[in-house]
Parts: sequence; C-alpha cells; structure tokens
Amino acid sequence: MSHGHLLLIYAVLAILALIVLIARYRLNPFISVTLVSIGLALLAGMPAPEILPAYEQGVGKTLGHIALIVALGTMLGKMMAESGGAERIARTLIARFGTKNVHWAMMLIAFCIGLPIFFEVGFVLLVPIALNVARRTGVPLLLVGLPMVAGLSVVHGLVPPHPAAMLAVHAYGADVGRTVFYALLVGLPTAALAGPLFARVVAPRVVLPARNPMEAALLDEGHGRIPDDQLPGFGITLATLLLPVALMLLGGWADQIATPGSPLNHGLRFIGHSVVALLLATLMSFVSLGLLRGFNREQILKFSQECLAPTAAITLLVGAGGGLNGILVHTGVASQIIDLSRQFDLSPLLMGWTMAALMRIATGSATVAMTTASGIVAPIAAALGYPHPELLVLATGAGSVVLSHVNDGGFWLVKEYFNMSVAQTFKTWTVLETLISVTALALVAALAAVL
Repeated sequence: MSHGHLLLIYAVLAILALIVLIARYRLNPFISVTLVSIGLALLAGMPAPEILPAYEQGVGKTLGHIALIVALGTMLGKMMAESGGAERIARTLIARFGTKNVHWAMMLIAFCIGLPIFFEVGFVLLVPIALNVARRTGVPLLLVGLPMVAGLSVVHGLVPPHPAAMLAVHAYGADVGRTVFYALLVGLPTAALAGPLFARVVAPRVVLPARNPMEAALLDEGHGRIPDDQLPGFGITLATLLLPVALMLLGGWADQIATPGSPLNHGLRFIGHSVVALLLATLMSFVSLGLLRGFNREQILKFSQECLAPTAAITLLVGAGGGLNGILVHTGVASQIIDLSRQFDLSPLLMGWTMAALMRIATGSATVAMTTASGIVAPIAAALGYPHPELLVLATGAGSVVLSHVNDGGFWLVKEYFNMSVAQTFKTWTVLETLISVTALALVAALAAVL
C-alpha cells in the first residue's frame, strides 16, 4: 500500500475518532479536535517538533479574523437585547403583517435579528416573543415558532458574518459581499419553504400540551409587556441591525461601483470588510441603542464585556478547526484528497455539502461540520480551479444543518421551549433542518448553473 493511500486511511480514522470522542464520549469539541489533529500528525509521520507549530499556525491564521467577528457580533446582539430593539422589530412587523400572516412576520424577524448573532442567542432572545405572539393571537405555537427557528437556522448556516460561514469564506477565498448577496438569494426562499410553508402543514398535525411550563415562566416574568413608548424606534433599530450587511454588500460590489484602484474603490472595500462593517455597526449601536436609550457609558461597557464570556467555547472550537486544517495540509492529506477527487471527478459543491452533512449527523455541531468540511474541500476546489467560491460557502453551510437529532444542542433547546416530546421534535425540528439543507443545496446548484 502506497504512502498516499495510508494518509487517506489515517484521515478517515481521524475523522472517525473525532466523531466518537464528541458524539459517544461527550468530550469537549475543542479538546477532541486538538487531540485528533495531533494524533493524525503523529500517524502521518510528521516530525514531533513540527506538529505543534503547524497546528498553532492553523489556529492563528483562522482566529486572526474569526475572533474579531465573534466578539463584535456578540456585542451587537447584546445591545439589541438590552435596548428592547428586538421587541420593537417584533411588534412592528406583527402589526403590519396581521394575525393571519404572523408566521411570515416571525420568519422575517428571525432572519433579520439572527444576522449578527448565534442561533442559540437568537433563539433565547426571540422565544419569549414567539410565546407572547402565540398567546396574544391565539395561533398554535408551532405556527409561530417553526418559522422563527427556520429563519435563525438559515442565517446561522448560510449568511456571513456568522463565524462558521466566515471561516468558510476565508478558507475558500470567497468575497464576503458576494457571499452575503448569494446567501440572501438562496436563504430567503429556503427559509420560506422550511418555515411558514412547512409550519402550515405540520402545525395542525402536532398537538402540544395545553400548558407550557416555559411559557408560564417567561411571560410571567414580564416579557413582552414593555410599554411601547419605552422601546427604541423601528427605523433606527433596523438600520443599526442591517448596517453591517449593507456595508459588506457595498464592499463586495466595489469594482462595479467605482473604478478598481481608485480611492473610492479602496474606501468601499475597506468599509465593506466584515470586521470594519461590524465594528461600525457595533459603535452605532452603542449610540442608537445605548446612549440615546438612556444607558450611560458604564452600563454600555458592562454589556460589551459580560457578553463575551459565552463566546470563548465557540472561538476556541473554530480555532481548533483551523489547526486541523493546518495539519491536513502539512501532512499531505489535502493533496491526496485532491488527487482522489480528480480521479472520481467529484463536484466541489456536492463534496462540500456531503462532507459537512456527514460531520453534522455524526457530531451534532454545525460549526464543527462547516469548519471541518471547508478545511478539507478548500484546497481541492483551489486545485480544480472552481470559479465560484461563494457558492462553495453556501453548499457547505447547507450540509452543516442537515438532520439535527439528539446529539445537537439545538434539538433539545427547541424540544424544551416548545414543550414537545422527542418524537414530535423529530417530526418538526429535524424535518425542518433537513428541508433547509436540501432546498439550499438545490438552489445553490441552480445558481451555479445560471452563473
């Protein structure tokens, strides 16, 4: 057996070991990825003194960008929560859409609010609003809640500046602005199908218990009862929330707006960089949702500091994924996969989706799935000269959300807050996630054919 074949076998063993450590033994994902990376390097015969520098180089290369995104996005989300901006958006859209279309309103609310924050943060932020809306309008909770989680899940898997999506953008060498633009083209119809349309079909068929303990706990604490005149304005809240998206779109289309190399072109690219765009939006939120809402500097400082503690785990995990990518490159595994893909003439789009889907099913983590898959597929796509790296980001993101089940924290989050049984959660949440994945892949493939 050749050395190249052995490297591929070692890579498969490493992935299996990663799956077992996370899914079976419940070992911390960061520790698991680090152990597997070192083990793969040793099996592949890398000299011991070179292993940790290669791993650290991969971690540093990844976190040099992603850590900034995580921190700024979290601060922006915190200001949305503390100021009542999320509640303002919810009330306004529901009032304009009406009771009959409240499920569409919840999808759009989640899609907008989920842009700068993690799925879990967005869920906890919006679930009191969903429970309150269901109580006020008398519609079934699932008709309101499923569109909400669909909107959050779509932006979590497909749309920068989410950390996993940004990591894939970085790995594939994609343009952030174009990725956001294509993600919106794919994400909105995907969220519509998996959210409001699917909810219309499944909500009447899943009967929930009459009393929801989480509803009693949350709404009795006063959620949704803030006087309307104490909430920030809808326009300023939405402008603050969508500012980073608008700036990144401008940066992505800088060459079409201004002559390449001109001062205006450089300026658009600068403000369209994801870090600068989020920084400007976060600074704006300190004023529009902070100082203008009556918070003093000390309170804003407290908000921006206390929200960072929960991001440590996700930041370390993303960095570890970059370290594994570094080991794959230094050991020669990546080049062997490139040769193998050439022999089978595999589509990079399908390869990105499949690898992310397998990791998602095995580990339950969309972040682990997207991080691992993009690290493996990126050098293959580069070697094959695939012309649309932005679509690779979307295909990999689509695979990373497929078939959520009991090893996914989101599964239990949805189950408990919506007061469902395990079987009901499979019928609703698991099917919804798979609809998102398959629909997004189909739309990405169609977009690739057009481009």
